[in-house]
Amino acid sequence: MKQVLTLGIVLLFFTSFTVKSSPYILVNADKTIEVAFELSPEKTAVYRVFYKNKLVINTSQLGIIREDANFYSDLKIVAISRAKKVNDHYTMLQGKRKDISYLANQYIVSLVNGKGEPMEIIFQLSKDGVAFRYYFPSYSKDIKKIIEEKTTYNFDSTTKSWLQPMAKAKTGWKETNPSYEEHYAMGVPVLTQPEIGEGWVYPALFETNAAWVLLSETGLHDKYCGSRLVYNDNAQALQVTFPQKQEVFPNGALQPESVLPWRTPWRLITIGTLSTITESTLGTDLAEPAIKMDTSFIKGGLASWSWVLLKDESVNYAITRQFIDYAASMNWPYCLIDADWDTRIGVDKLKELVEYGKTKKVKLLVWYNSSGSWNGTEYHPKSKLLTPESRAAEFGRLKEIGIAGVKIDFFGGDGQSMIAYYHELLKATAKYQLLVNFHGATLPRGWQRTYPHLLTTEAIKGEEFITFGQPDADKQPTHCATIPFTRNVFDPMDFTPMVLDAIPGITRKTTPAFELALPVLFLSGIQHIAEIPEGMAKMPSYVVDYLKDIPTNWEDSKFIEGYPGKYIVMARKKNNIWHIVGINAENVAKTITIDLSFVTQTNGFLITDGENGFEKLPVTKAKPLSVTIQPNDGFVVKI
Repeated sequence: MKQVLTLGIVLLFFTSFTVKSSPYILVNADKTIEVAFELSPEKTAVYRVFYKNKLVINTSQLGIIREDANFYSDLKIVAISRAKKVNDHYTMLQGKRKDISYLANQYIVSLVNGKGEPMEIIFQLSKDGVAFRYYFPSYSKDIKKIIEEKTTYNFDSTTKSWLQPMAKAKTGWKETNPSYEEHYAMGVPVLTQPEIGEGWVYPALFETNAAWVLLSETGLHDKYCGSRLVYNDNAQALQVTFPQKQEVFPNGALQPESVLPWRTPWRLITIGTLSTITESTLGTDLAEPAIKMDTSFIKGGLASWSWVLLKDESVNYAITRQFIDYAASMNWPYCLIDADWDTRIGVDKLKELVEYGKTKKVKLLVWYNSSGSWNGTEYHPKSKLLTPESRAAEFGRLKEIGIAGVKIDFFGGDGQSMIAYYHELLKATAKYQLLVNFHGATLPRGWQRTYPHLLTTEAIKGEEFITFGQPDADKQPTHCATIPFTRNVFDPMDFTPMVLDAIPGITRKTTPAFELALPVLFLSGIQHIAEIPEGMAKMPSYVVDYLKDIPTNWEDSKFIEGYPGKYIVMARKKNNIWHIVGINAENVAKTITIDLSFVTQTNGFLITDGENGFEKLPVTKAKPLSVTIQPNDGFVVKI
């Protein structure tokens, strides 16, 4: 019961079903989603999921195997509670929606194993999906260890999947993998095995039986590891699987271990249409509420950033001063200084830049290397954040200087000890009122609700990869049209978008209008803009003016139209102004008709690519808007 108290629950009643022959039917409030729960003949817990009376997840397993006890087989149902209403209201400081309400029916399945030891499975069914977690209610000071989670998701073999493979640990540049930086397999059969051989990361998208399903997890605390999906041939289903053995903080725990009582993270099954998927907030609905902290320093916005196009040599005093001026001219609140600033600029000159930024109303963000011995990276400051004492010294100094936030890079995976390291960093930065951006990192899994100063996390093959080589640039259109349905559905994503002019040594596959759409299409508390002053100077004044007022803390979001990997049109609202953006990743033009009846203002404008570059056209609410998007092209509307 301790977990549910944090969600602001209104308990209507808590009685139990009479223990009977199964299955037990669990439903959401409007009866569009059902879970059928029962014990198999082998006395294992199994479930099926239905959407509008159609089966979307076939018989799948539940259970935990601890080192000291089996909570998978030889189970007995003690009780299954009747529905209790869970009603939560909360506010997000960044993301797709500001004021959020969550309503769900909660069911608690009380089980005992063959030795009479208890375990609960807590289900919550809302309008947009199913969430469940395991809970061990006993009390023990002894450390218990989970060696396997038996949760599976059994889809029909005809199911199409959009999946990002997990990288093999200790591979890649300077052994920095895994960092959730692979290209998606798009529209592949659910039985597809990843070439890398380490499974698939969250979120994972599926199209099955006239429904869309997005699998993920949230509420990942410091007493559990991050998980992923691996196809289990014996179970013939995707199974929740633990990290590779190398994914640990030195000498730390890999798999879950804790004293009791103990709860696991939430397993999320978002179900419905593509509108349901893209508009869902289930990933923050089930995340832990915000810690007690002063949030007055937390402000999102756009940032200038020299490194992505100009690389290492741009990290110096003179160019940083230019990029402070650039941010000021664009009305952007931040400027990011990347790796090796401690020697290329130095602390004394950094202080000067902070003071100069104050005169321009631009705050500075600085880069840190998170790693100790787990990879071979040489960029610095490095090894400064590994202990509570060193973190306090670094963050205290930054606070004193006047630095607004930190970009922390090169983490080591999803083991429990590495996840605990993330939590330690977030708690320490909260104390010193520093904004946080994690790079070379795991999926945040709702942490932005728990720690509202976590404004963004990379965990994507973003713009910097496009600058590294032509193969990644060639895949950019379909990649960008996939991630609004997958990676960026619940959690902020630091793609570092938008090059309007040119990338040195790269032939861009996207048009300038495609690029212009990305800072609104992608969700991130801070958008680090890749375009540099020289490129921006070539743009029409109306494009520059448009980019001076791009929110990151949206009040609402609305899916208009799209299909993963092909195209997407999204609308986002701030202060009764709607920003509508679209991109087309296919090789044929698309004509989109948008009914503007949902907007509140009467007139606005459209920016797209014409025959001679950008063109701006008037838009009125009085009639539907028809936009033709050329291949690899895009558009933006502000009304």
